Amino acid sequence: MPLDELCALIARHARPDTTTAIEDVHIAAIDHAGPAAPEMSGTALALITQGAKRIAAGDRVYEYRAGQYLIASIDMPITGRFTLASPRTPALGLAMTLRPAAVAELLLQAAPGDIPPLGGPAPSGLAVGTAGPELLDAALRLVRLLDHPRDIAVLAPGIRREVLWRLITGEQGAAVRQLGLADSSLTHIARSVRWIRDNYSESFRVEDLARQSGMSVSAFYRNFNAVTALSPIQFQKQIRLQHAHLLLAAGPGDIAGIARRVGYDSPSQFSREYRRHFGTTPRQQFQTTTPDRQVHR
Repeated sequence: MPLDELCALIARHARPDTTTAIEDVHIAAIDHAGPAAPEMSGTALALITQGAKRIAAGDRVYEYRAGQYLIASIDMPITGRFTLASPRTPALGLAMTLRPAAVAELLLQAAPGDIPPLGGPAPSGLAVGTAGPELLDAALRLVRLLDHPRDIAVLAPGIRREVLWRLITGEQGAAVRQLGLADSSLTHIARSVRWIRDNYSESFRVEDLARQSGMSVSAFYRNFNAVTALSPIQFQKQIRLQHAHLLLAAGPGDIAGIARRVGYDSPSQFSREYRRHFGTTPRQQFQTTTPDRQVHR
């Protein structure tokens, strides 16, 4: 069975999170079901071969397990945790970065009628699908290359293209295809998401982002929410709080300074919103217990 062999290969080669010798391919073995943690999704395929994971984005929750995959077609703030993972039966999986240029190249090479036309509003930035036999077979052949390092440079690019093609033509193909279209709704929203992510500490007017996307304000709001499950302001807030979380983990003493760095004029407002998002105040979550500032969570 492809899934069984994938599990064996990943278990043999993976540490908690392993960047492999295959470009854009990561594998992971997680031996505990920890608490939900904030992260950025990236634009990627994430295939679970053993165990299960739960992802939350805005008010949407996605769960996927062995034999299923998550498509992230936009880099957005999420919280995630493995829900089935233990030292005896670790959660196992692989991830492959999705490159818009690679999607666009395959779309150009496809014959007319091979790919369903796109239409309607922008798809959600996250989607769960079931891996068919063709996708599992291609993923298996890709991971097998870890046992044959000299073959990677020659064979891996073709197999990565095959994996991508199976996604483009598969259950969640619409979200993947929009990655490669320069004028798709998803691409316009992705540009706005990128601007907010890169300038998260700055204030902005939604009207300006809508105009840059070539949409009316109402259409921009509708498409932004369809993709991210958040309004633009809520999206910015989550980015700010995630960056604050990382800064506080590195140096929890200067809460007011960190609040200013991520864009808050009021430390009290920062603490309120941090508590609503993480369930605890910045001071409570990161406390120093010794003079050498040892941090515990």
